Amino acid sequence: MRARELGIRPGRLQPGPDNAVTDVPGVLVGHASHAPDNTGVTVIVPRAGRDTWLEPVYAGVAVLNGAGELTGSIQIREWGLMETPVFLTGTPYVGAVYEAATRVLTERQPRIGVEDVVIPVVGETDPSAIVDVVRGPAPDAALVAAALDGAQGGTPAEGQVGAGIGMMCCDFAGGIGTSSRRVSDGYTVGVLLQVNFGDWEELRIAGTPAGVPSPARGAEGSCICVVATDAPLLPHQLKRAARRAALGLARTGSISSNGSGDIFIAFSTANPKAAADTGVAHVDMLPNAAINPLFYATVQATEESILNALLAAETMTGADDARIFALPVDRLITALKKYGRAAR
Repeated sequence: MRARELGIRPGRLQPGPDNAVTDVPGVLVGHASHAPDNTGVTVIVPRAGRDTWLEPVYAGVAVLNGAGELTGSIQIREWGLMETPVFLTGTPYVGAVYEAATRVLTERQPRIGVEDVVIPVVGETDPSAIVDVVRGPAPDAALVAAALDGAQGGTPAEGQVGAGIGMMCCDFAGGIGTSSRRVSDGYTVGVLLQVNFGDWEELRIAGTPAGVPSPARGAEGSCICVVATDAPLLPHQLKRAARRAALGLARTGSISSNGSGDIFIAFSTANPKAAADTGVAHVDMLPNAAINPLFYATVQATEESILNALLAAETMTGADDARIFALPVDRLITALKKYGRAAR
């Protein structure tokens, strides 16, 4: 189930045909996981059919609260370019995925080890409450390769899949969620989130108070947000767009607590030759005064991505019989109808 099946449509902008980050032309998403050990990887590939680590994309990074990790972000801040796909995983596995991605990308492009070095972009949120990080296997090169090889367009799987396995949102099962928006000048903004934050008391869905006072896990947790667009934005503009994802988190109840890693990365698939090593690069860019529609799109798609993650995630039993429960949709529909927010 997705938010629109319940009549929830955050904002007035319309989504693309798949209502996913893959509505941005060329963007692909792949998931892979170890079963039944519940370790996973999700990959977002910026340009289909191209070696993105050989043809970088403009990118920007923003941080709302920094109790988390996004490798490669220092290079992005320095150059304004992202050279690899974005890999997502669980907090304990950042090092393993970084090493595995390095091996896989270098093997597939041997010149990397001769002419240059690859610095993979790896983001994380923490599934330790339900994933056995001691006895379970860490993601390896085979898992990373499977995620890359399985990357495709269309609507990606959501909830407890890939890197989303073991994640929670407002005390319910969370994980991967995605959405998109089209803006009036023909550009698309797509968002994919790894959702693992908040408590039930603060949960808001379509503006409706959907929670009750909860003594459970509390507000700690994290969210990694990937924003993609085909609009010609420069790195400083992408950083501004990435920052707007925080407003989508706030709409659903996040306070970005002290222990939360709320980290956002945005990239543009435009300007494919901007990273050329020689000559003068000629790039297109939107004027700052024209960016507001993209800000609206980012906020709305972020909010809907979180709701899609919540609605897609199923009850899961993990290590030592720890369990996370799916959002009770029937009770949610009752609450939404009370406030005139549900179509069902």
